[in-house]
Amino acid sequence: MSYRADKIRSLAGLNLDNKTTKGLQNLFKKTLKNGMHGLCFSPYEEGQKPGDQMTEEQIRRRMKIIKPYTKWIRSFSCTDGNEAIPRIAKEFGIKTLVGAWLGDDAEINKKEIDGLIKLAKDGYVDIAAVGNEVMYRGDLTEDELLGFMYQVKTAVPNIPMGYVDAYYEFSHRPRITEACDVILANCYPYWEGCSLEYSLLYMKDMYNQAVSAGNGKKVIITETGWPSYGEGLQGAHPSHENAIKYFINSQVWSDESDTEMFYFSSFDESWKIGSEGVVGAFWGLWDKDEKLKF
Repeated sequence: MSYRADKIRSLAGLNLDNKTTKGLQNLFKKTLKNGMHGLCFSPYEEGQKPGDQMTEEQIRRRMKIIKPYTKWIRSFSCTDGNEAIPRIAKEFGIKTLVGAWLGDDAEINKKEIDGLIKLAKDGYVDIAAVGNEVMYRGDLTEDELLGFMYQVKTAVPNIPMGYVDAYYEFSHRPRITEACDVILANCYPYWEGCSLEYSLLYMKDMYNQAVSAGNGKKVIITETGWPSYGEGLQGAHPSHENAIKYFINSQVWSDESDTEMFYFSSFDESWKIGSEGVVGAFWGLWDKDEKLKF
């Protein structure tokens, strides 16, 4: 292998091509045991979906499973039982990135923002995320989103506040970037059809674009991951082994570069088939029955 090819290979992560399935599983378990900065928390059991009321018992049970492996969790909503997630996380000694889910329903948006502010005032929020991919979906205008962001910033000025969206939105929307205390960027090589071989390189580039847009503000990767099953997307192929390899390489890079990253996701959730196709249900490190997949 040439020096240039060898350099590209090292930048692309560990060479896992010669690992047996058993070898990959052992390295996965070792990487998991070393711990993650953060994990996106999937609370919905089989048969549940957003809008359904969840119980504290199910949240507490899943929190107990992930506690040994992560310092932070990220939640996505402050209604329908999701508001218990940050409080229960604190019981387990886990830090919280708490999201208010904003969409095109003004009444729900008000409940979400009020819930986020209350949780923050009660001491359960370490970072507040006002909205998730709202610009990407087109649910609100920039001015509407900025109104919610400044409402939260005014109500709880001592809590770092940001907005979550695809990494490129922060260079496209400077007013939103300016309003953020911290840049919360989703970075998915898979959803842009990148092959696993170059996925880590691509993810680093996504992150660096957000860093450039942030002009010195802290950037946190709020979602990245790889599905273990489903249909492929251009050069990106879901599989058991590809999911393991992406997890290992992203975690090693996050640790070595001291980059704060929330892995997506903790548990498989079947309801996501509706919005993302079959692949949507298979992003978890644990399956829908709460068994470690790898």
